[in-house]
Amino acid sequence: MKVAVIGAGPAGLTAAYKLAAEGVDVDVFEASGEVGGMCRTFELWGHKVDLGPHRFYSSDSRVNEIWLDIVGNDYAMVDRLTRIYYKNEFFPYPLKPFETLRKLGLFDSALCLASYVREKMRSTTTDAETFENWVVGRFGRRLFDIFFKTYSEKLWGISCSDLDSDFAAQRIKRLSLLEAIKSSFLGKKNGKHKTLVDRFAYPLGGTGMVYERMAERVEKDGGRIHLTTPIASVVHENRTVCGLRFQDGLEERYDRVISTMPLTLMVKSLGEMNPEVEQAIDELTFRNTVLVYLNVDSAEPLFPDQWVYVHSPHLSMGRMTNFRNWVPELYGEQRTTVIACELWCDSDDATWFDDDARHIGNVSSQLTSTGLLRGAKILDGHVVRVPRCYPVYRRGYKDSLAKIVEHLKTFTGLTAIGRYGSFKYNNQDHSILMGLLAAREIIDQTDHDLQSINTDYESYQEQSVITETGLQTASGELVTA
Repeated sequence: MKVAVIGAGPAGLTAAYKLAAEGVDVDVFEASGEVGGMCRTFELWGHKVDLGPHRFYSSDSRVNEIWLDIVGNDYAMVDRLTRIYYKNEFFPYPLKPFETLRKLGLFDSALCLASYVREKMRSTTTDAETFENWVVGRFGRRLFDIFFKTYSEKLWGISCSDLDSDFAAQRIKRLSLLEAIKSSFLGKKNGKHKTLVDRFAYPLGGTGMVYERMAERVEKDGGRIHLTTPIASVVHENRTVCGLRFQDGLEERYDRVISTMPLTLMVKSLGEMNPEVEQAIDELTFRNTVLVYLNVDSAEPLFPDQWVYVHSPHLSMGRMTNFRNWVPELYGEQRTTVIACELWCDSDDATWFDDDARHIGNVSSQLTSTGLLRGAKILDGHVVRVPRCYPVYRRGYKDSLAKIVEHLKTFTGLTAIGRYGSFKYNNQDHSILMGLLAAREIIDQTDHDLQSINTDYESYQEQSVITETGLQTASGELVTA
C-alpha cells in the first residue's frame, strides 16, 4: 500500500511515523521548508524559539507513549506560570477569586460580586449558544468584561456574542467563579481544574525537536519527507481518491491520502460539490498570527511567566512569550532574553500586510510602555507570519462543518485530520492522537470517529501523565523513559 500524507505538522508526522514503522510505503508533502507546522522551533539570535508558547500535556497513555518514544530522556519538567496582564497588574490564571478581587480593588470587587449574584438570580443558562452568554452565566457580566471579552475579541476578531460557546467548552470546560472559590478552599490537590496543569514536559531542544525527530524516524523506516512541495489538489476517480496533483501539474498515484492542509482548501481541491457545501466552505474561516520577536538586552527573565495573556485593550498584542523561562537549553550562553508578542488578524487586515519594521516599532513601543522590560534595551526584532492558525468558531460553524464532513464521507481513501484538516482548535496532544488513529485505520482497516477527538477528550482511554522519571499511569505504575 502506498500512502500520501499532506502536511508535516504534529498530526501528519504522527500518522507517517506510525505507518512507516509498520512497513507502509509513505510520502509526506510539506508546503514549507521545515517540519513541525505550528510547533516548529527555529534559531534566532543564538536562541531556540517556538512559534509562541507550546506546552505538551496529555492524560492519554497512547499519546504519552509516542511522545516519550520520540523524546526519550531529553526533556525537563517545567513549573507552569501563566498570568493575565490587565491595567499594569498581573492577575492569576486561572482566576483565583480572593487574589483577583484584592487586586481589582474594593469598588471593582463589589461590582464583580454583585454582577455574579445578579446573573445567578436571573438563572442565566450555562449551556448558552454563545461564548459571551456561557461565560457571563458562570462568572457574571463584570468579570466577563474584564477577563474574557477583550482577549477573546483580539484573538477571534469577532464579537463574543458571535463566538460559539464551543470555544469556552473546550478551553474553560467546567470552570466557574463558584468552582474557583471552592478550589481556593479545597487546595490544589482536590480543587485543581483538570485542564490547567501546574507542570508540563518540555523538550530540551524546543517543541519542534519532537517533530524533527519524528521526521527522522519516518525516513529511517523507509518513508520520504518532501519539503517545499505544496499540493495543488487531491485527485479522485468517481470519488475514490487515487493520488495528488502538484503545483507543477504532475500527478502521483496513491492508495490512500491523509490530509492536514486547511479543510476548506482541501475540499475545494476535490471539486464536485453542491452549492450547499460551497456555502459551508465560505462560512468557515481561519485567523492568522503575526509574531513579533524582540531580542532584549537582559539576562534576567524580566518577568517569571512562560507566557502572559494581555487583556489590556490599549495593547494590540494578545499574548507574550518569555523564552528565558522555559529551559536553559533554549538560550545556552546567550545573555539576552527573547520575547515573542502575538498579533492576530484576518487575511485582509492591514495588520497582515504591515511591513516588519512597522510591527517591530509598534510592539517595541507598547512593550516598553508597560515597564516590563525594566529599562532594558531592545537590540533587534524579527517578524514571522503564520497564516490560518486558528479555526474560527463563529456561531453556526458546527452546521457548516457538519455539511462538509458529510460531503467528505462520499469520498473513499481520504482522511482529514489535525487542527487545519479537521477545523478543530487542537492542542498538540489532540493532533498526535488524530495522527495515530488515522494510521491505525489504514493499518488495521478499522474506523475511528476522528471528529470526536477534542470534544470529550479526557474520557478516551487509560490515563497517565509524564513525570521526571517517565510515564506514571493512573494506577500508580511507573514506566521509565
